[in-house]
Amino acid sequence: MNTSTEPGHGHSPAAWAAVIVMLASLSVATVAFFLGVWWLVVASGVATLMGWGLGFVLSAAGWGVNGPKYLPKEHS
Repeated sequence: MNTSTEPGHGHSPAAWAAVIVMLASLSVATVAFFLGVWWLVVASGVATLMGWGLGFVLSAAGWGVNGPKYLPKEHS
């Protein structure tokens, strides 16, 4: 398979870091919402947006699919 046309499907450190941060913060937000801790719901929402931004920052720093620091793994 020609790797230059492969979109990557999000298998990069930038994508993984962003998704992990967003999943963790949304999990905390869900529990906080259930318990009625509104300041934590809002803080988790902000953390979710920061996780989204983290993906862009890491991608711009070279850890994205087309970045120089990313080494794609061969698919079997």
